[in-house]
Amino acid sequence: MVAMKFLILGDTHIPRRVSRIPEEFERLFRSLDYDAIICTGDLTSEAVLTYLKNLSGNVYVVKGNMDTLPLPESEIIEVGGARIGVIHGYQVYPRGDREQLQDIGEDMGVDILISGHTHSPDIYRGRIVLLNPGSATGVWGGGAVGEILPAFMHVDVEDSVKGILYRLFKGEVIEEQFDLTQSK
Repeated sequence: MVAMKFLILGDTHIPRRVSRIPEEFERLFRSLDYDAIICTGDLTSEAVLTYLKNLSGNVYVVKGNMDTLPLPESEIIEVGGARIGVIHGYQVYPRGDREQLQDIGEDMGVDILISGHTHSPDIYRGRIVLLNPGSATGVWGGGAVGEILPAFMHVDVEDSVKGILYRLFKGEVIEEQFDLTQSK
């Protein structure tokens, strides 16, 4: 299988709820090795889309419930024998419901479904792999419970789904590695 590395982020809500992505993350975005960026939506401004396109010539982005940009509702990315689906996640109530997300992923015919909308990161291996990078800026969201930390993911898709969840806590970047086997 062909491997591909992704920078995965979403729910920035710039400039409505915050003015920018944390500097600590911007430095990481420039230093990490990735083939493409996946954004789960709620950019809320063209400037964020331009920023992402300046980081990578290969950007997949879907429309969030707060976006007015002309973006697709979903994307499917083929990586070797794997299919990756991307949605915002507003299609699911309650927010982040894993059973409904897996149903959507199966309807899309994907092995991995990436979504946002909850502002809280999630990594789950069920019938399909579910990934949610959280909010890259850590802004409040309607479904998050407790403190929301800025977060994003760096993911390598090959024979497995391996990656790092990055969170920002009091100015320090915390890394949490994960390794999930894809369903076939």
